[in-house]
Amino acid sequence: MRSAYAKSVLRKLLIGFLLIVLALVIGAMVGYAINGGSPFMVFAPSTWQHIFDFLK
Repeated sequence: MRSAYAKSVLRKLLIGFLLIVLALVIGAMVGYAINGGSPFMVFAPSTWQHIFDFLK
């Protein structure tokens, strides 16, 4: 009985986590595209290096 409940809760948590990650990725792509770049450039390592350098 508890095993089925635990699996249900873990499944819901996993789905929620995946939806949050998906929303972050889509949001980053849209935000990068609004600024005039290619939406897929958000995945380039040089983009993230620039962001980390800016935050230092």
